[in-house]
Amino acid sequence: MPPQIYSPFETYNFSDNTCFLSGETLNSIDEQIPVFPIWMMSRFDLENKPFKLLDETMATYKDLRLPCSVNVNDNYLEPLEAEIADAFDKGYEAVKELDELKLFQWAGKLLYGIIFNEIQAGIRQQRAQGEEFNISKSIIHKFSNLHLMLQSINLPIIFEDFKPFSLFLYKVDNAGDIFGYRDEINTLTFSLRIKDFGLIICMQDNAANQHYHRELLEKIEGQRLHPIQFEELSARIFYSAYLFNRLPEYNILPVSDQIYIEAMPLRGISSKPLFDDWLNKTYGQVLENFWKNWGFLLFEIIKDPENPMSFLFSADGNFVNAGAIELPR
Repeated sequence: MPPQIYSPFETYNFSDNTCFLSGETLNSIDEQIPVFPIWMMSRFDLENKPFKLLDETMATYKDLRLPCSVNVNDNYLEPLEAEIADAFDKGYEAVKELDELKLFQWAGKLLYGIIFNEIQAGIRQQRAQGEEFNISKSIIHKFSNLHLMLQSINLPIIFEDFKPFSLFLYKVDNAGDIFGYRDEINTLTFSLRIKDFGLIICMQDNAANQHYHRELLEKIEGQRLHPIQFEELSARIFYSAYLFNRLPEYNILPVSDQIYIEAMPLRGISSKPLFDDWLNKTYGQVLENFWKNWGFLLFEIIKDPENPMSFLFSADGNFVNAGAIELPR
């Protein structure tokens, strides 16, 4: 008999008495894990730094926690965490050798942990106002699919001839103490810039963003990036994730003691492209936000509306070597 998939969004079960990943009833509310792993909070001194939730309330990094059974944590999450921590500590070359699925699982667990805390805060807030908890069906669809994919951590789930994500990993000439974290939960997009690398993952696109940016990616393959170049790449990918206009659908096929997940074609019955039109002014606004550390403003970025400012490529479209960029790291 195949193992059972847990679906918290069917019953809106976000209780601290239930394991977030397996649905097991917990023996104690002390069965919790931090959303941001202890090794990361310690290494980058994050524990007491502020973390703003969507309802504008402030928490600290260490306040964000997930209910998790001892069984799931000891047998699945801790081994994954140890492998990721070891690779991250060694840097880009070790991270490059990791299985992409493990990077997705690790980052997806972190992003889902933030979502879980956001939902709990939303439920508390709306109940205090005497209202039913309400969230859009399209967002629930995305969150539910992410949770389904995360169960590949603790269940024998096989992705049938597809990967549910786009992953971008580059060597980056970072300052030694940098902790550059960013997420967008509406599009399930994640980026992390630490040590000597930068990582971006679109969690729910069936590799569509990787295909969308294929010409750009060919030009920068194997290149070391200046931090401003990595942030430009991040801006492009975060913006294209926003333009991605499909909600992926999946067939779940239990076979013997395994669970196969099959992706339905993204095009479906719609004839419209997978991505909405790219607008340079909107992209420029995104890029301005990603370039805050360097102080570039929108009017500079889109001075030529047809050719927004770029540190990745020269005017003739060639890659700019990181060593030629004279800006702070």
